[in-house]
Amino acid sequence: MGKYIELNNDNFESTINNGISLVDFWAPWCGPCRMIAPVIEELATEFEGKANICKVNTDEEQDIAVKFGIRSIPTILFFKNGELVDQMIGAASKDVFAQKINSLL
Repeated sequence: MGKYIELNNDNFESTINNGISLVDFWAPWCGPCRMIAPVIEELATEFEGKANICKVNTDEEQDIAVKFGIRSIPTILFFKNGELVDQMIGAASKDVFAQKINSLL
């Protein structure tokens, strides 16, 4: 069973530099973030071995959030081999996230 990767300053670069990565910037107090949390977990299972499904807690990892100019959450960033290729702000359906990932694979 796949599990999303919790990113921090120590593993952020090494993780996103490797293939396709979806990075969910979230916080525990954010309602829409909690709403998409099960979707992120499902994507981690479905894309295990194909894409990195990651989360960054913006309360704990403010440096990363500032680096990418995260002003509202949830913000989802899509990376391909370390390069930011797309972003979405706000909650969306599992299908929308899956289509974005598949388009990058």
